[in-house]
Amino acid sequence: MEPPIQLSFPLPRSLDTRIYLNLTVKAKAIMLFLTSASAEEAAAPTPLGSFVYALPDRYNPSQPLSTPLCTVEPTLEFTTRLAKLLARRTQLPTYVGNSISFASTGLGGTVEEEMDAFRKVVEVTLAKLQPIIESAKAISDGTRAE
Repeated sequence: MEPPIQLSFPLPRSLDTRIYLNLTVKAKAIMLFLTSASAEEAAAPTPLGSFVYALPDRYNPSQPLSTPLCTVEPTLEFTTRLAKLLARRTQLPTYVGNSISFASTGLGGTVEEEMDAFRKVVEVTLAKLQPIIESAKAISDGTRAE
């Protein structure tokens, strides 16, 4: 069993806040947990945020299904979009927990700041999931080597 991938990277447009990522890849599911903390908040507990389950739709692969399991309004849309994107790209059920706060960004969490953070999270996560994505693509193309 593979250990979880744990890493952090700077929150875009923020001076001292980092996004912390914990990615666990199982044989039949992906679990991703995200949070953020500044240098002075690092020791303080972080609220849970939203938790969303998404799975690929066999009949409409471009539109994964999702359901929120725990909702916290400021994080729900970000979490749902991320869960659906990962389910679509990997063709695996995906659980995403997210409590990223944009309060420490330059303008306090504008749409542009949130999109920059979303792009960065997607970029980092997909880089770590590349072998799974290639495997899912090979299976869907029928080119899987046995």
